[in-house]
Amino acid sequence: MVTIEEIFENMKNIYAEKTGYEINETADMAVRMYAAAAEICSLYAYNDWVMKQAFPQTATGENLEYHAQIRGLYRNGGNKATGKITFGVDEQATSDLTIPAGTVCYTQYGTRFVTDKEGIIAAGQLSTEVPASCENIGQSGNVAKETIVYMTVIPTGITYCINSEAFTGGTDDESDESLRERILSSYRSLPNGANKAFYEKVVLQMEQVAAVKVLPKNRGIGTVDVVIATHSGMPSPEDISEVKAMLDDIREICVDIEVLAPEEMKVTVDINLEAESGYTFSSVSNKVKEAIEAKFGGELLGKNVLLVELYNIIYNIEGVKNFTINSPSADIITEDTALPVLESVNVTNMGE
Repeated sequence: MVTIEEIFENMKNIYAEKTGYEINETADMAVRMYAAAAEICSLYAYNDWVMKQAFPQTATGENLEYHAQIRGLYRNGGNKATGKITFGVDEQATSDLTIPAGTVCYTQYGTRFVTDKEGIIAAGQLSTEVPASCENIGQSGNVAKETIVYMTVIPTGITYCINSEAFTGGTDDESDESLRERILSSYRSLPNGANKAFYEKVVLQMEQVAAVKVLPKNRGIGTVDVVIATHSGMPSPEDISEVKAMLDDIREICVDIEVLAPEEMKVTVDINLEAESGYTFSSVSNKVKEAIEAKFGGELLGKNVLLVELYNIIYNIEGVKNFTINSPSADIITEDTALPVLESVNVTNMGE
């Protein structure tokens, strides 16, 4: 990229060649010439930016989305993490206690969650579970179990809240890199209404689908098996039915389509960890658990679980001084139609 100084020097040299006079850099002419050089430099910069936005290989943001629309593609939006929060009392309620819909709970790091509907602790009961979702879209809502323990406004009579299970399913908006790859792939493998690329394209446009594998002729000529994974991992029967209904509407005549859940490959992650001075083991280990849990989503369909990726995740978490990964002990190689699913993540204190 050309600089202002380079343009200024060129302008001075041209002036000297044409007039035979050298420009004094403190003169009014030099000041005006430098201002003109700055404007010319900004035009060079803008021209460079326009060139980058003109091609999907280098375009970014909204301009990349315009390239996607030309190919009939759109950026996939993110999802909110969901789960259940338990609200409870220390002693059995003498009358029904109501937890209003919209009750806000949060973690020690300030990640907020909102109850999706009203909950009631019936008289004589100690607790109730209420479905809730993260206030914001994104992976930040994927938190470990027993981390949502605070309430902004405590409902009358309620003494505590806690999530007995992790909140999952939170995903960020599709990145430029992911969208760019889909755009370029649409040029490399042109969908024609019947081939593998066609089924991959239309299924990935569905909001709940994170990844898809298409198996042409898997059950013989005239059959297509479509394996899907959602952002939270394994698809529900409702997800499978919805995708199949969509494909049945657009499939070719005499094509038998089946939509399947992937084969579940359970993974246990066991970590031995030491926290930096000034950090508690509990806070650091919770961050590690959240980061590892966020790694295991539907996007892993057919992908290997590499130790180097797990090491990189843990290494970049603030407060980690040292650690070892006891399990898995080697890279996990995955079949195309298998989905690595996190069965558990255990973090033990290296100092104990």
